[in-house]
Amino acid sequence: MADTTAPLTGKRVAFLLTRGVEQIELTNPRAALDEAGATTVIVSPSQDTLQAMEGDWTHADTFDVDVPVDQASADDYDALVVPGGTLNADALRTNDAAVALVKAFFDAGKTVASICHGPWILAEAGVADGRRLTSYTSTKVDLANAGAQWVDEEVVVDGNLITSRHPGDLEAFNAAIREALA
Repeated sequence: MADTTAPLTGKRVAFLLTRGVEQIELTNPRAALDEAGATTVIVSPSQDTLQAMEGDWTHADTFDVDVPVDQASADDYDALVVPGGTLNADALRTNDAAVALVKAFFDAGKTVASICHGPWILAEAGVADGRRLTSYTSTKVDLANAGAQWVDEEVVVDGNLITSRHPGDLEAFNAAIREALA
């Protein structure tokens, strides 16, 4: 049970993901935010449930979808977290409603945090240009081509944007999200 006196009580955080999400990049930040008192929800183009992965090949757990992406609004949340996973990130960046949701969070100046392959959608949404960020190395060229200043660092905070490279960065990633929302 979450501590009701935690500093993030009353904060609502949307996790945007679909099938193929890297499980730890969903569960670890979600648990950290839930423990800090935030309310977290899974927003997805997937129907009802989705399959998470460990890496690109091993099926992990399934998760219930709380809000269909085409019914989600940035107005309802304080922040957006976009976990990685190659399959997840590739599918999200080709989904018009997911791309529009990411853009809406940026347009509203709200916190957007993304890890690993997750930042791929930033290029598609047209919000990477001029931003300093990081991601999994295989997306470096795509993000640089979209105008981002890609750096190889554990966590990068550029205004309302928080990015990290991989699961090994989760502790720093989670701390940056908590700090942005506190």
